[in-house]
Amino acid sequence: MAFEGLTDKLQNIFKNLRGKGRLSEEDVKLALKEVRMALLEADVNFKVVKQFVKSVEEKAVGEEVLNGLNPAQMVIKIVRDEMTDLMGSEVTDIRYEPGKSLTVIMMCGLQGAGKTTTAAKLAGKMKLKSKKVLLAACDTYRPAAITQLEVNAKKQEVDCFSMGDQVSPVEIAKAAYDKATSENYNVLIIDTAGRLHIDEEMMDELKTIKREVPVHQTILVVDAMTGQDAVNVAGDFDTQIGIDGVILSKSDSDTRGGAALSVKAVTGKPILFVGMGEKLSDLEPFYPDRMTSRILGMGDVLTLIDKAQENIDIDEAASKDMADRMKKGKFDFNDYLESMKQMRNMGGLSSILGMLGMGSQIKGVDLESVANEKQMSHMEAIVLSMTPAERSDPKILTPSRKHRIARGAGLDISEVNRFIKQFEQSQKLMKQMGGAGKRGFKLPGGFGGLGGLF
Repeated sequence: MAFEGLTDKLQNIFKNLRGKGRLSEEDVKLALKEVRMALLEADVNFKVVKQFVKSVEEKAVGEEVLNGLNPAQMVIKIVRDEMTDLMGSEVTDIRYEPGKSLTVIMMCGLQGAGKTTTAAKLAGKMKLKSKKVLLAACDTYRPAAITQLEVNAKKQEVDCFSMGDQVSPVEIAKAAYDKATSENYNVLIIDTAGRLHIDEEMMDELKTIKREVPVHQTILVVDAMTGQDAVNVAGDFDTQIGIDGVILSKSDSDTRGGAALSVKAVTGKPILFVGMGEKLSDLEPFYPDRMTSRILGMGDVLTLIDKAQENIDIDEAASKDMADRMKKGKFDFNDYLESMKQMRNMGGLSSILGMLGMGSQIKGVDLESVANEKQMSHMEAIVLSMTPAERSDPKILTPSRKHRIARGAGLDISEVNRFIKQFEQSQKLMKQMGGAGKRGFKLPGGFGGLGGLF
């Protein structure tokens, strides 16, 4: 899960603060010293860390905070607000040219950052907004880059323009622009070549494209896994060619958080989107306040709602009925199969729990086994090998039935037994999560297998 290491450390710091009741100035300074170390270990730019801690301390050691009714919560709120400001405060979107004018976007970045895939993801997002999008394959250096863009464009149901790898990227960009203009496209996305490192040839090529084609937005794709190096790359690109925004790719990995927390503060350029998975739909708008909540372990229910609305299409009455059964721990294998499908569409159970701020708070349940997405195909095979009666009533699963199911799924009997145990753990998990509703936490309906559980 993204930022998991940083989140755990910050949660422990805040837990210690809450445990003190009233706070002294020394308590706050000690806590902020630990926050500083956690941020530095997360590869946040040291100048950014220094200014961040200074700003928090100036606001947190005031008499109003320390003598308030709940000083620990006030300090945590100040940290949250300052962290949100650090990442830009407001959501920044792609700026389109007015009316029906063509908007030209140039994608750039180092090789391996996920630039070509991100270009296709972005095209898909724009298509959903009723934009007519043309992708231009201008990476003529990397083997199969053109084919990759063409294949992804087809999956996204958008057009792709290419002229092979024997034509210069500048000529391809100019021809793509002529096509986009004459055929009334709304957006032209130019996928340029990356290098293993920043070099003069690379920058000259990008400058020439911008000189020959009226580029309105230059977007840099950086690998979130590279931490502070991503910030250095962003600074170099902005200095030499000028960028308008950044997209962080691979943010679903166990990234340390340095890039997300440093890019805006160091370069002044906003983060526009974050790539949260390998699927072409896994591109999310960057909300500084939501990202702060994730990093601080406070959950991100709004993004969970957005993902549910995008990925779940289920009858409202059926959704409520399933939710009621799951709250009581009475859901069957049909419900389980449907829930796995929906959870996978939203990034998996571990991702959902992270967005709820509940990743490590549910005791007595082996989340590693329950939320292991790699086993989902095996789980589905097991359920699909059951009879309708067995799916509806798990209690009738005798040893002989389990052996038959194992043969049907092509799996060892031990895997079937393990799956059934996981099913029981999931029942326990859902029952515990259902109890959260009594503590005042509730999600809107319409979440399919998850709706109304809380």
